[in-house]
Amino acid sequence: MNQSIRNIAIIAHVDHGKTTLVDKLLREGGVFRANQQVAERAMDSMDLEREKGITIKAKNTAVHWLDKTINIVDTPGHADFGGEVERALRMVDGVLLVVDAYDGPQAQTRFVLRKALQHGLKVIVVINKIDRENADPKGAHDKVLELLLELNATEEQFDAPVVYGSGRDGYMVKSLGQKGTDMTPLFETILEHIPPPFAKPDEPFHMLVSNIDWSDYVGRIAIGKILGGKAAVGETVWIVRKSDTRRTRAKLTQIFEYSGLGTSETPAAIAGNIVGLAGFEDIDIGDTIAANEDAHPLPFTEIDPPTLEMQFCVNDGPLGGRDGKFVTSRQLRERLLRESKSNVSIKVNDTDKAGVFNVKARGAMQIAIMVETMRREGFEMLVSRPTVITREEDGKTLEPYETLWIEVPEESVGAIMQNLANRKGQITNLEKHAHSTMIESTITTRGLIGLEIDVVNATSGRGVLSHLFKEYGPWAGELITRMTGTLLATEAGQTTAYALSAIQERGRLFVGPGEEVYEGMLVGENPRQEDIPVNAVKAKQLTNFRSQGEGKGIQLTPAVKLSLERAIEYIAIDEFVEATPKFLRLRKRILKQTERRKVERAERAG
Repeated sequence: MNQSIRNIAIIAHVDHGKTTLVDKLLREGGVFRANQQVAERAMDSMDLEREKGITIKAKNTAVHWLDKTINIVDTPGHADFGGEVERALRMVDGVLLVVDAYDGPQAQTRFVLRKALQHGLKVIVVINKIDRENADPKGAHDKVLELLLELNATEEQFDAPVVYGSGRDGYMVKSLGQKGTDMTPLFETILEHIPPPFAKPDEPFHMLVSNIDWSDYVGRIAIGKILGGKAAVGETVWIVRKSDTRRTRAKLTQIFEYSGLGTSETPAAIAGNIVGLAGFEDIDIGDTIAANEDAHPLPFTEIDPPTLEMQFCVNDGPLGGRDGKFVTSRQLRERLLRESKSNVSIKVNDTDKAGVFNVKARGAMQIAIMVETMRREGFEMLVSRPTVITREEDGKTLEPYETLWIEVPEESVGAIMQNLANRKGQITNLEKHAHSTMIESTITTRGLIGLEIDVVNATSGRGVLSHLFKEYGPWAGELITRMTGTLLATEAGQTTAYALSAIQERGRLFVGPGEEVYEGMLVGENPRQEDIPVNAVKAKQLTNFRSQGEGKGIQLTPAVKLSLERAIEYIAIDEFVEATPKFLRLRKRILKQTERRKVERAERAG
């Protein structure tokens, strides 16, 4: 046991304030100077995390309070990033469960808490945002206790201590009614209730790799909690592979400790501490690093399996290669394999077609985040609609099912229930709240694809949706998920206002005037379930009777611009999203209309 160290993870539903809470702990832990200007949500260091307001990658930091080091791991709250959560929980001895005093525990609270309880971790309940209007901190705590019962918490986990406060305003109290001034009650509770890390300082060095970082200077950095002994720069260690227990020799070139928002080099690290080790050509999450060649591989918890797969392809469209730096099959393959090394919940496989790769993941949001990251790095690619990964058992096809929670305004309940019926969702519970209704249902993962767009449209953006993997069950048959057809460009060139004004009478436009389009590209949505060919580049013919000035008053409805995540869920099986650093285009897999008809005839004949 190392009495001077505590290792904790912060877990919560999306938007319950855990990253803001970490900001205040860092500030009171002396990480920032008194006059230092620090961005809000300092732990959300990725651009995408700041834009979306969510945590995507689990990150380490450390604060020093009194003479103790508290290592803090900030975890994602979204179920799509379950792999990140699993890894984070391997390194810690307790969790801070942050719950909004108004919302109470939500779907992702349930997901992450279940994982923590399975790992046997101690829990501290933090009822946050008690200053919020209509907040009910006592009711939120009662709901947490109900959830702990439901998730089969042990007696010790059920008797978790609770603190109340506001992360934004920087105070915590141990009981309601007390006046809060700072975060001291939370620090005291952590030191009292979270045990020091279980480690064996007298044994030879051994550590399980729970995360991988990358540095342009030292290459791969293995992150984990030292379970025994100590490590020093210059020592020889052995890597025991998780995949085949092969043993490889390596030399530690650098050791990093976490402090505040950065890392600091140290000549040696002791048992119980969370550190980063460099000096490895190749190392993966789940590998064991040990001082002795004959060391046993340490057990690595298997994470939830991927439930969706989709294709990543080289951009073969007419505008391919104009916008990106990385456009070849080799570059795309190398980047996807690099992603799968640091993200254990993603699997990448080659296919029998050149330049086409199968990627398996936990959810459409996880894929969209990956594609967006690659776009910003300068990659061009085509991405298909997600399809579910099925299983065969006793001659029957099984598909993944999820538990779904949707909170919607009262007036939207009918429309949402009709949508769920179309997607073969089974309603399991309805709860009426003061201003909304919570609909709980069981639905196939297929049925979830594109549902978020429908919920946003039906509730004018006021609906909240979250889901959790439940089980594999019998194939549910055909589902209706997209009720509309498309408007397809038949000619290549620049769109004109003249052409678009006629096309917009047939549906919603995806493009505005002056944009480049090509044959087979989706330029709009048609309310009927059929594809209509349109010429979006047609120019007005000038004659002796028509002056050039006529028609200048064309009124165009602004084009609908789908986000990457929505575009991936919107497209049909025979369509792609073309993602480049500057553009998102929707297109058919087969661009030429004559070739599409040939394939359709062959399928009907077959």
